[in-house]
Amino acid sequence: MSAGHTHWPGTRIGNIIVLEPTDQRKGGYYVWRCICDCGKQIYLDTRTLQRRTVTDCGCITKVKPGQKDMTGQRYGRLVCLYPEEGRNSSGSTIWRCRCDCGNECSVPRSQLVSGYTLSCGCLGHPPLKDYVGKTFGYLTVLEYAGKRRGLHHWRCQCKCGKICEVGQTNLQKGKTKSCGCISNEKLRERLKLRNGTSVRILEETLSGKLRSNNTSGYTGVYNAKGNRWIARIEFKGRQYHLGAFDTKQEAIAARKEGEIMFRECIDEYYQELEDGGEQRENPEKNKKHRAQHGQKNRTEGSIYSLNGEKRV
Repeated sequence: MSAGHTHWPGTRIGNIIVLEPTDQRKGGYYVWRCICDCGKQIYLDTRTLQRRTVTDCGCITKVKPGQKDMTGQRYGRLVCLYPEEGRNSSGSTIWRCRCDCGNECSVPRSQLVSGYTLSCGCLGHPPLKDYVGKTFGYLTVLEYAGKRRGLHHWRCQCKCGKICEVGQTNLQKGKTKSCGCISNEKLRERLKLRNGTSVRILEETLSGKLRSNNTSGYTGVYNAKGNRWIARIEFKGRQYHLGAFDTKQEAIAARKEGEIMFRECIDEYYQELEDGGEQRENPEKNKKHRAQHGQKNRTEGSIYSLNGEKRV
């Protein structure tokens, strides 16, 4: 031991008294056995003694040897109180802090010194604007839901009863007006859904609208091997084979007979609208649809039944 180190035994640093050197080395420095006023022994290297950064075993400051003492230091709204036992997954010391709002919280040292965490969370509380109780479209704001990715979110109840969380900007600009049920409602209205069946598609089929791959000139009619013409129809997820015929005209007639199901569904759809008292922009249009696709066409009939056989 060099002469420059002989003065350390008996030296007091805060609550610590240096006793004697050990055979251990840390970074090339001697490690000294010390004792705290509380009676606990600790081991400190010469560099730590020279810097006088450790003044007790942790019984007062709760800062362990080798830890940087941040007690009393301020980071934003947080003031460090003492380090807690253990470290986070990144190996950073966790400090217990008191926020200016009065709450206490535990924050990793790395988040404090980097400025990532500046409060107990109160800085992320609701903005000055309070939307609780206000209505935006179908949505009624219930409570503040926190801040995520820099955007305030509010928990809302939709007119349909569903609970959802919406960004404040989307509420303010009217981008979000429901939990999604408005879009579904508009889709149902556009498709004219009745028990899962689209009346609009049925109307388009009856109007003669053909798919791009249709080669017969009539929906549900196609030519099979052996020069036979096949008539089929699909309704409510079921396929109906209407028969095989010698001529295309016969197959088309069978297909028209099967389309009675379409006309009945369309007629019932518009009848239900009127019976339900729903207001339409053009109620006369309903009557026109019923006249085109309803009872009048059903009476025209066909010489073929659904199995493709000729009626007697």
